[in-house]
Amino acid sequence: MVNILMHGCNGRMGKSISQMCKGSDKYRIVAGVDMFSADNGFGYPIFESLAEVDVDFDVIIDFSNANIVPTVAQYAMQNKKPLICCTTGLSDDTCAMLLEASKIVPVFKSANMSLGMNVLFELVRSATKVLYPDYEMEIVEAHHNKKLDAPSGTAYMIADVISEETNNEVEYVFDRHDVRKARDHKELGISSIRGGNIVGNHDVMFIGDEEILTISHQAQDRSVFGRGALRAAEFVVGKEPGMYTMQDITAQILADK
Repeated sequence: MVNILMHGCNGRMGKSISQMCKGSDKYRIVAGVDMFSADNGFGYPIFESLAEVDVDFDVIIDFSNANIVPTVAQYAMQNKKPLICCTTGLSDDTCAMLLEASKIVPVFKSANMSLGMNVLFELVRSATKVLYPDYEMEIVEAHHNKKLDAPSGTAYMIADVISEETNNEVEYVFDRHDVRKARDHKELGISSIRGGNIVGNHDVMFIGDEEILTISHQAQDRSVFGRGALRAAEFVVGKEPGMYTMQDITAQILADK
């Protein structure tokens, strides 16, 4: 049984993960932390801050706010607890702090916890190797109207895969409305859509003169991210300090087959 401290327990993802853990024989949330500390009906104590937590646990899952992540990382280091960081929109300084934390505790960081999305990364990597520089590339992502950061962390992850495979030749372009010029061949366009209750859609287009290849992923329900976070929590418990990603889990799955 993996005992979890759910940081951001009263948010959308916190509640989704709490629901998945209810009655599970593999995962148990033993406490939650949320600035809105009202009882969420899942039967575990909820604290307004990490400093108040008086319950022992195996691992922290964080689905909260980018501004709070440094505090969570500091707490993980001080208490020698593994950290699953699922929060997006992190600054360079926060990412650097997570890297420092990974020298002391296992840190699992991913802007997208979906197993399917991480397969998409590898498909994009292969397509880029074959099609660049003959094809131009665009990324379009769509999320719900409550999402604060744009582009999404996942869109950046896709862009970084493409950049890596092109020896960093491509230039990320986020907005063309005030630029009146033809598209440069080395541009990598990244566009964002916000509306309704879209869980998360990502399309990667490889555009040639005679054909277009589109690699797509659609998250149908937020539970896909929660399931990935729980899998990550199980994965890091007992691991040595270090930085881990969903690629480590996919590699393990392939090794086991």
